[in-house]
Amino acid sequence: MHSPVNWALLGLVIERPSYAYELAMRFERTYEGALTLSSVSHVYTALAALRERGLVEEVLGTRGALRSKRRYQATASGLCEHADWLVGQVSEERRRQRLLVAQLGALARTPDRALEVLDAYEAACLAEAAAAPAAGGEEGPGTTRLVARLTGEETRLAIAAKLEWAQYARAQLRALAASGTAIARERPS
Repeated sequence: MHSPVNWALLGLVIERPSYAYELAMRFERTYEGALTLSSVSHVYTALAALRERGLVEEVLGTRGALRSKRRYQATASGLCEHADWLVGQVSEERRRQRLLVAQLGALARTPDRALEVLDAYEAACLAEAAAAPAAGGEEGPGTTRLVARLTGEETRLAIAAKLEWAQYARAQLRALAASGTAIARERPS
């Protein structure tokens, strides 16, 4: 299962068994700005996929209820797979960062252009930091105080690391520009 929407909905069901429409409303509040639903019917499609995989089940006593009144809860398998997916996000984030570095490295023949891109990257990081909730922030739309605190602190630490890396990359690119050489690509003999 590759859809982050499906995993996000599973997380909401783990948090609290819910009806499909309630899940759609909670989804919009909780993941505002991070994920979007194409429509409320997306929730029904995702729940069907989650149910087919054995990750959610209908709460007893709701069989035969109207489609919108069926209540879903996570299964033991759903809890385990969700935890595995969360841990797997570490390597996914790392993969995206390696991709960024490789693409910046593609500009090594034009260090001045690479520095311009790095400046824009740094500006985007600072804008993200400014838009993030404070680490001790109050409850926001669809979040608990704990989630607000965790989000704020994760953003602060991640942005600090990205800015530190940007300083390192800038120093390397400036040294490359000052030497007047570009990184030679390996050529087969």
